[in-house]
Amino acid sequence: MSSFHGSKANPTRFHRSQIKYYLFLILLAVFMILPIVFMFSQALKPLNELFLYPPRFLVENPTFKNFYDLMNVTSVTVIPMTRFLFNSIVMTGSVVVLSIVISAMAGFALSKMQFKSKKIIFEANIIALMFVPASVAIPRYLIVNELGLTDNMLGHIIPLLAMPVGLFLIKQFVDQIPNDMIEAASMDGATNFIIFRKVVIPVIMPALATVAILAFQMAWNNTETSEIYMNKETLRTFAFYMTTLTGNLENKVAGQGIAAAAALIMFVPNLIIFVFLQSRVMDTMAHSGLK
Repeated sequence: MSSFHGSKANPTRFHRSQIKYYLFLILLAVFMILPIVFMFSQALKPLNELFLYPPRFLVENPTFKNFYDLMNVTSVTVIPMTRFLFNSIVMTGSVVVLSIVISAMAGFALSKMQFKSKKIIFEANIIALMFVPASVAIPRYLIVNELGLTDNMLGHIIPLLAMPVGLFLIKQFVDQIPNDMIEAASMDGATNFIIFRKVVIPVIMPALATVAILAFQMAWNNTETSEIYMNKETLRTFAFYMTTLTGNLENKVAGQGIAAAAALIMFVPNLIIFVFLQSRVMDTMAHSGLK
């Protein structure tokens, strides 16, 4: 009986028959974490270790000199680094909040409300999932230019609000809410907004967390809007500044340590967001059927 409880799909306690699964998962976890360890190791390596051959995976003499050099380089530029960081925080925060609001409301409307062309709109969203960003770069530029959003902070935000995958995930979640529950709330006098806020939102929280992660990564790492829509340096973002930092250095070899430090700074916020919300992401993938 104890063997049965220990080896079934959801055991109530540890059993030695599970050791093989733990070993497999530990090896898989170590393999998956190697790129993250390498990124931290590169940022902490002194210059002589960065160019060792054969290259070393782990740092032998860790130092924060790359980060000091990065601060020194950014402190002598005409536009302070804090300006680019401020632009990124404003742009990323706006994109995350607006993406969640728009995707949630559109997903609720497409799932539970009846209106003309509903099916066509959802099929258009499915088709949009297949487009890569490069294929829509020119039409997107023409629209932004016609709207007069070049050299405007809105030129960072509005092009990133179109998020077909977020709308798809949330609609899949809302589809699972029984229509009887919606109808019962409506019969009790609740408006569509009240139903959306008090019935739908609590159920789709895992999907909203996933949309928040996707929107954050898309906005925080985005350099396209700075390259294409912004001519003023003061309106460009932290990600764009970091990608061009080493290219403007006189000593490209010495700049490799600075580039490693900059890459780590760009990566850490993504890691923190994912660590705190990853369980929500797993729930979303399980419920939506995405792989």
